[in-house]
Amino acid sequence: MKRVTRHLSVWQFTWLLMGMFACLPIANAQKSAEQHKAVFELLQQAQQAARNTDYAGVFSYTERGTMRSSRIIHVVDGTGERERLEVLDGSPREFIRHNETQLCLIPEKNLVLVDTARTDRFPSLFLGNTDAIIDHYELFLTDGDTTRVAGRECQMVHVQPRTDDRYGYKFCVDTETKLLIKAQTVSDEDVVDEIAFTMLQTGENVVSEGLDPSWDTSDWKKMKISTRDINVMESGWRIQPPPGFSFTKQLARPMKSGDAVKHVVLSDGLATISVFIEAFDAANQIRSLQKGVMRNGAINVYGTRIGDHWLTAVGIIPAPTLQGLAEQTQYVEPQNGQQ
Repeated sequence: MKRVTRHLSVWQFTWLLMGMFACLPIANAQKSAEQHKAVFELLQQAQQAARNTDYAGVFSYTERGTMRSSRIIHVVDGTGERERLEVLDGSPREFIRHNETQLCLIPEKNLVLVDTARTDRFPSLFLGNTDAIIDHYELFLTDGDTTRVAGRECQMVHVQPRTDDRYGYKFCVDTETKLLIKAQTVSDEDVVDEIAFTMLQTGENVVSEGLDPSWDTSDWKKMKISTRDINVMESGWRIQPPPGFSFTKQLARPMKSGDAVKHVVLSDGLATISVFIEAFDAANQIRSLQKGVMRNGAINVYGTRIGDHWLTAVGIIPAPTLQGLAEQTQYVEPQNGQQ
């Protein structure tokens, strides 16, 4: 009897160990899910800080050894968000934003372009529906992974893609204001591009006088960029987004030729793809030369002919993802003749 009892105790101990190890994946999964949620909430705070915080500074965008700098001031007052972005390199440009309306000032042409402001411009980071982010990216922090950017302490956030059809990211979130102050797009360990503040002030140090444009534009020509909402499915287009991507915008933009270019924006919340569809001019040989993948800095571009149309897919995502989207796109002539 004692021997049986002793054997039962061994088996009980074995089953206990097996039970403990069996619980580990569940515990780790729960821990991982909790960490994902916490990191995602931190990124949401960074998104809100970009809209709700008064800040001013200079940031630089770097890709493939080229650097461009811009000066920004952002103030929230009784009328909402007001912002001025000044391009410091190359041709002078300024962008004056009031809530969702943006003015682009072009001094060499004495021209003001009126357009709808982008919602994902740095230091914002999200675009469209963010529900797919956790499904397609692994979000995590590492112990002690803090650094300093523009003299401010920030927490590094790692965003690793679960598949190779998109890039990863490294974000640095200011520990005091939760403002995003540095963002890197990464492919494996290689940095594809980087945008970061080099000088930054926040709160009471920001004065609204800096919102005034550099030029008197009272006698400049103003041109509203005309767009209209469309539905590409109704006009015969079958665009299959990559997994996790969804449509955020579908617009038609008129061109000087009189033809309209269809502009479709797809996003998974972080990565963005723009698809442009226009009439193909058989006399334009440049189009044929542009077929396939090209690279413009950190941006991949894929162009192809589909019937009597030319499709161009653009995005800071791997070239095979663009190629797959373009090659799977189909055009079916609608019965009502709508295009």
